Amino acid sequence: MRVAVFGTRKYDRAYLSAANTSHQHELVFYEADMDSGTVPLAAKCDAVCVFVNDVLDATVLKELAALGIKLVALRCAGFNNVDLAAAASLGIDVVRVPAYSPHAVAEFSIGLLLALDRKIHRAWARTRENNFSLDGMVGRNLHGRVVGVIGTGRIGAIVARILQTGFGCRVLAADLTENPELKAAGVEYVSRETLLREAEIVTLHCPLTPDSRHLIDSTALDMARPGLLLINTSRGGLIDTIALIEALKSGKVGGVALDVYEQEGDLFFRDLSDEIVQDDIFQRLLTFPNVLVTGHQAFLTQEALAAIAQTTLANLSDAEAGRELTNRVTQEMVR
Repeated sequence: MRVAVFGTRKYDRAYLSAANTSHQHELVFYEADMDSGTVPLAAKCDAVCVFVNDVLDATVLKELAALGIKLVALRCAGFNNVDLAAAASLGIDVVRVPAYSPHAVAEFSIGLLLALDRKIHRAWARTRENNFSLDGMVGRNLHGRVVGVIGTGRIGAIVARILQTGFGCRVLAADLTENPELKAAGVEYVSRETLLREAEIVTLHCPLTPDSRHLIDSTALDMARPGLLLINTSRGGLIDTIALIEALKSGKVGGVALDVYEQEGDLFFRDLSDEIVQDDIFQRLLTFPNVLVTGHQAFLTQEALAAIAQTTLANLSDAEAGRELTNRVTQEMVR
């Protein structure tokens, strides 16, 4: 199968090429993201392979279908960037990587929390300038704190266990489906409203759907405890950034650590250090000393990259052989 692979970096190409030795697909790599302007790059291909910030709306999918594309292979678990209804109407199958390394994202989430709470990022910047003052560096223990985990799927469940068993936190959880193993271990399932009112720290681990978009908005932040610490390694659209900035300005939110941002598509995965970034909201966010932002790297471990590549290539081979697509994404999954 000839596959146009969009939005690739050096690490993508290395791991996909290694996994492809046992599949023998023809992979055509592009650094450019998938959007309406780059669709022609997929000409004479059977499938496209894309990542989190590639755009596959109805217009793009219609253009892909006109080129004869029958398969969209996502190198990620999320699928909020794909118009699934349009794909289905055009006869385009969509497959994904439902689980690659939940430990990678879970561990990074804990790392962000520790860095934010103990001001490690600020200390690193200070010591590089030979400033060893500890003024303004007072943090808090995690032990005994109340932490809220919104979304207890594979990643959220690991985060909950680390926080409860490893750090001795009281863990509150909110999810449409309760995990009986977490409940048995002492994790308390409560409503989202109760979680926001009681938790000192909230970490997000749920997919982005129409129902969860701006889950953390001005209303949610108003009901939260003063000084809330907020962690997001899931999808940027879960947080209303403008509302978050207002809560940071008022002091209602005590700190934020983000690996994702709702308008990250024009920013992340590229070097913009010599350019003037035009996103005023993002630039405003970076001015706060109690905000830590990383560039969507929570997934980036050797184990995760290998698993993503292996599953992606297996999805392509299943489609080529006409086998059942076990990782197919359907419209029903959005609801």
